[in-house]
Amino acid sequence: MTGKLLLVEDHHDLANTVIQSLESAGFTMDYASTGPQGLLLATTEVFDTVILDIMLPGMDGLEICERLRNEYGIDTPVLMLTARDELDDKLAGFEHGADDYLVKPFQMQELIARVASLVKRKRGSVGSPVREIRDLLLDTSTMTVRRAGQKITLSPIAFNILNILMRESPSIVSRDSIEHELWGEEPPDSDALRSHIYTLRKAVDKPFKNEMIKTIKGVGLKIDQ
Repeated sequence: MTGKLLLVEDHHDLANTVIQSLESAGFTMDYASTGPQGLLLATTEVFDTVILDIMLPGMDGLEICERLRNEYGIDTPVLMLTARDELDDKLAGFEHGADDYLVKPFQMQELIARVASLVKRKRGSVGSPVREIRDLLLDTSTMTVRRAGQKITLSPIAFNILNILMRESPSIVSRDSIEHELWGEEPPDSDALRSHIYTLRKAVDKPFKNEMIKTIKGVGLKIDQ
């Protein structure tokens, strides 16, 4: 399993252990030790899952989660970490928008399993394989794309880029995030992504009246809904 994760945790020893365990499991990690830092990263970068401690300096995890959902409209899965095992505390986490809840101390194997499940859900591995925005339809089970009923032939890389953009829509996806998901830490070269995006646009947008793949200058790409 691969994926880009954000850990927001002020206990540095625990954070180091979590980061090492999840990186060993194949995930890429980003880290914040305070609430405001975590909120900034979660709203400016694209992650597959956010692992969020409740008790944080500057802003607690419940407020961060609530703001992600209600203020920023971000639906990235959130796994709450807390030392509190009371039912009311768990319910509070879910009411503020958390997807899962893990009580400290916990086994790293369980954390990895919980995170992997959330990443699969985020990427659409669980549930319908079909993504549909306006007249654009993508089916991951058959690797087919149609727009306005017309079949569109894409290379595997172009298909994956479109899948990422449709999965994250209406959010903007940075080019760095796309490169990392496609190629990990070693993208082929600086022009590879640009070439694939050009090919994707030529297939998905050029034959049709309205463009759907939008460039947000200095930020990234998005699918126009």
